[in-house]
Amino acid sequence: MENKPKYNTQRKRLPMPEYGRSIQNLVDYTLTVEDRAKRQRCAEAIIQLMGNMFPQWRDVPDYNHKLWDHLALMSGYQLDIDYPVEIVRAETAQEKPHHLSYQKHAIRFRHYGNTLEKFIKCLADYPEGKEKEQLVSLVANHMKRSMIQWNPTIASDKKVVNDLAEMTHGAVQVSEQELATMTAAQKQAQKQPQKPQKASKSKSKAKRKK
Repeated sequence: MENKPKYNTQRKRLPMPEYGRSIQNLVDYTLTVEDRAKRQRCAEAIIQLMGNMFPQWRDVPDYNHKLWDHLALMSGYQLDIDYPVEIVRAETAQEKPHHLSYQKHAIRFRHYGNTLEKFIKCLADYPEGKEKEQLVSLVANHMKRSMIQWNPTIASDKKVVNDLAEMTHGAVQVSEQELATMTAAQKQAQKQPQKPQKASKSKSKAKRKK
C-alpha cells in the first residue's frame, strides 16, 4: 500500500496558523484526555510552548492572557479546564462590531476639504480688524497650496479670491492686490527675529560681582 502525501489543503483548517499544526495536534489531544488534572497539566504545558515560540510577546500587555485566549480558540472553546484568567467566550468572540455610519458631507470644493470649508464659513461672522485680515491671509495661502496640489494649472490669486467670496456668500471680499499685500505682510512678520529677553537685574548684578 502506497503512502500518499497529505497536503495541508486536505487537512483540518487551523484556527491559529501562526502556532503551526504541531501545537494544534497537542490541543486536539488535550481535548481527548478524560482525567481533569492531566488535562490541566497538558494545557499549561501547551501554554509554555506557545510562549516560547513568540518570546517578543512577553513585553506586550496581558501577554499571558492572550495565550490562554488563543488556547481556548484553538480548542473551539471546548477545553474544560480551570483557566487562570477570564477568557473571551465563543459568544463574545463571534459578535460582529456595530456598523458605523459614514459621515457624508456635500463638499462643493473638494480640493479644499471639509475642515477648511468650515473654517472659511466662520470667517463670514468674524469681527472686522487686523486679526481677521491675518486669518484671511492664512486661509487664502492654504487655499492656494491646496489648489496647487490638486491642479497647478488653475492656481491663481484671482481664483482664490473668487472662491473665498463665494464660499462666504460675499461676506469676505478682498481684491487680488489686497491679498498680495496681506500675504507679503504676513511673510515679513514671520521673517522678523524675536527679540531676546532682557536678563533680570539680579542676574546682571551677580555677573558684576564675579
